[in-house]
Amino acid sequence: KEGIGALTARQAEFAIAEADVVVFVVDARDGVLPQDRNVLASLRRQNKPLLLVVNKVDGVDENSVLADFSALGFATPILTSAAHSRGVPVLLDAILRDLPLQDPDAVEAADPQDEGIRVAIVGRPNVGKSTLVNRLLGEERLVVSDIAGTTRDSIKVALERDGKRYTLIDTAEAVEKFSVIKTLQSIAAANVVVLLLDAKEGVSEQDATLIGAVLDERRALVIAVNKWDGLSAYEREQCRNSLERKLDFVAFATPIFISGLHGSGIAELMKSIGRAHKSAMREFGSAELTRAVEQAYQGYQPPLVRGHAPKLKFAHPGGTNPPTIIIHGSRTRHIAQGYRRYLENFFRKRFKLEGTPILIVFKESENPFAGKKNELTERQVKKRRRLVRNAKKR
Repeated sequence: KEGIGALTARQAEFAIAEADVVVFVVDARDGVLPQDRNVLASLRRQNKPLLLVVNKVDGVDENSVLADFSALGFATPILTSAAHSRGVPVLLDAILRDLPLQDPDAVEAADPQDEGIRVAIVGRPNVGKSTLVNRLLGEERLVVSDIAGTTRDSIKVALERDGKRYTLIDTAEAVEKFSVIKTLQSIAAANVVVLLLDAKEGVSEQDATLIGAVLDERRALVIAVNKWDGLSAYEREQCRNSLERKLDFVAFATPIFISGLHGSGIAELMKSIGRAHKSAMREFGSAELTRAVEQAYQGYQPPLVRGHAPKLKFAHPGGTNPPTIIIHGSRTRHIAQGYRRYLENFFRKRFKLEGTPILIVFKESENPFAGKKNELTERQVKKRRRLVRNAKKR
């Protein structure tokens, strides 16, 4: 296996190839090292705008620093102290000067939809997220190591596959406080979340917490069980049974069994992501929703509440991602959670929705006679008096 240093160097090569400006950072206290010259020679062969930044200049003689690094052939090295934000504005100005000019009209015309389907890949440390992204891209864009925490930040990568555009968000390892925050932000920004599980370890408490975060954001969910190729037939059967038992609360997300390392199951995973996104963005008409509600109500009515059954009258759409169905009726505030689940399952089957939660909102229809006094006509008043007199005579 390659060491993490070699892997990091390879990622740097990818970054340089795509960069508009390259910032070469050296240490003021170390002076010019042989490896600095080697790296610089490689950078110059890229023919990209190149800036030399001499960092950690606090407490050193700046004239001596400039004299030392003048041997690298830069007219104006930029002196900084990143720890104290010294020299950062100068560096930013230099970067902006070297950036290629963009057409302002083209920038304004940029369509957010160009990102395609935003897919957040989340999971426990060292479960294989970066390996999966590299497999999808067909190249090693992200550092992959047995050391947990190699991915320290959320990384967005564009992908086009089978004519569809995606933005893959490989999240930071959900361990430290700020990494957890970034994972939650990635989930909120995604159209579809892929929860990556380790087939050998099954569903952990941390996995359940991540699923809870996905449900809180009401995002489409695909569960990918990684390292499937490393299990025996018996272990696979045990894993399937465990998943069915522990993931019954997200039964709408069907597990996909994959190997990020060897590529098995990847095609089915991408299809599942596409189906989940299509379901999450599904738009409905009021007429078809009302017909569905009527059929569901006829098939199974909600339990009685104080002798009266809640009635469902009509429905209309309330939005997408997730599909939102607003149902109007009477006594709907008394509808039990069990009946809500029945409706969710009915809609899911009726409209063939996969991988997405469904949000059902009940609205209490107003009583058109509320607040109105039933006033009798003069003829009705006389009839009532006559009936009362006759009743008394008896």
